[in-house]
Amino acid sequence: MSTPTSEKIAPDDPRYRAVVDKRFNKRFSGRPDYVRFARSTADVVTAVEDAVREGRRLVVTSGGHCLEGFVADPEARVILDVSPMKGIGYDPARQAVAVEAGVTVGEAFRAFAERWGTVVPLGEYPGIGMGGHVVGGAFGFLCRELGLAADYLDAVEVVTVDPSGKALPVVASRDADDPNRELWWGHTGAGGGNFGIVTRYWFRAPGASGSDPARLLPAAPRSITTFQVTWSWDDVDQSAFARLLRNHGTWSEAHGHPDSPFNSLFALLTAPRRQLGTIVLRGLSTADDAAPAQIDALVEAIADGVGAPHRREGARLSWLQFALDPFPDLFAAPPGGVSAKIKDALLRRRFDDRQIDVAYDYLTRTDHDVVGGMLGLASYGGRVNAVAPDATASAGRQAILDTACNVGWVDPQEAAKNLAWVRAFYSELYADTGGVPTPGDRYDGCLINHPDVDLADPALNRSGVPWSTLYFQANYPRLQQVKTRWDPRDLFRHALAIRPG
Repeated sequence: MSTPTSEKIAPDDPRYRAVVDKRFNKRFSGRPDYVRFARSTADVVTAVEDAVREGRRLVVTSGGHCLEGFVADPEARVILDVSPMKGIGYDPARQAVAVEAGVTVGEAFRAFAERWGTVVPLGEYPGIGMGGHVVGGAFGFLCRELGLAADYLDAVEVVTVDPSGKALPVVASRDADDPNRELWWGHTGAGGGNFGIVTRYWFRAPGASGSDPARLLPAAPRSITTFQVTWSWDDVDQSAFARLLRNHGTWSEAHGHPDSPFNSLFALLTAPRRQLGTIVLRGLSTADDAAPAQIDALVEAIADGVGAPHRREGARLSWLQFALDPFPDLFAAPPGGVSAKIKDALLRRRFDDRQIDVAYDYLTRTDHDVVGGMLGLASYGGRVNAVAPDATASAGRQAILDTACNVGWVDPQEAAKNLAWVRAFYSELYADTGGVPTPGDRYDGCLINHPDVDLADPALNRSGVPWSTLYFQANYPRLQQVKTRWDPRDLFRHALAIRPG
């Protein structure tokens, strides 16, 4: 372990603001007593022990893309930034590829592809930090073909704190005889900020072995064929909108199983408020020369009876060309960033006609003075659903779509009306189950990578089903045991953290 080099950075230091302001969602802000950078596991140990001794609550940041205020929390007195931890390399002792917590998704994609010709099915945006991403399960453009990133997690290094307040780095693996195995399991879908601070991940495909890192993970796609199909809202009346969502949902139901021949195809349907002008179906195929026919079949099925798209375009790219700059318009943000609220749900069946009518109403009504609102429906299922719900902490293994009601705004004075719109929209979509997607025949709960503290508010979650069940289903009691064992002082916590058993 290297000599600790991390210093405490006070509010009057320009580096302080660089950490405190590093957040995707500008809706939240905090003012900790100090911040620190970690360049090694030893730095993390020192920072944690200092915070425990001082009685200061510590939180950690990597890429800064938490959707809720778990890091930018007024109660957090220390922020530890692990983004300088950029190591990536093959570990012959574990026969796995090690990635430190400060690496971004894009940096990981580049290293895997250029060094070994491999890939892990990480998230969609290359700027996301690995530190908080993988531990939530992590899904992206390749999930239908390859599953979740957590399905390839072989081991994890975590700085934990024992009952005396001593910080200890622990390596936990999926090895059947590892006494720390439950700590590994907790990091395959429970989300960050629960058990300790992740400093390193090791990746290897289940069942893979040998000393050649090029054979330990899936091969990177030979090519990516993208597509984008656009309908003008002016050409889409309520009947056409209903047909579009029914077609999309029916296709997703038919091809959500683990052995679908369309698992190499990912699609995202985004329907913004009518004022923004267009409804977009975009996506990609990794089927190489067979990709155009695959995309044609999808577009034909979804456009049936809707009317001709306003525009259709596409391109064929290398994997890294796409992965390092995917759908640039999708991730664009105004200068200075945006405040946002994202309310996620996993569907086991398509929206029914009542829900489609609700969506049309909220996206087209003129008495709502909200511009930046949107409904998104992203492909899910496929190989994600080939894994048992309790094999990892990621319990949602029967879904076909990941959906989201989103809203964003720039002017802080517009927060109330935007939040009211998105909360009412979401509540009406899931009105039959108390305003939230309770796990059952129709829904598969929610993803902790897309946290939503509204689910813990009984005024907004009227289902009687606790937020912990929405996120973790039957896995929650086991996660509580992991919490009790590895964080006995409940030092690592936030609004949706695992509660001690």
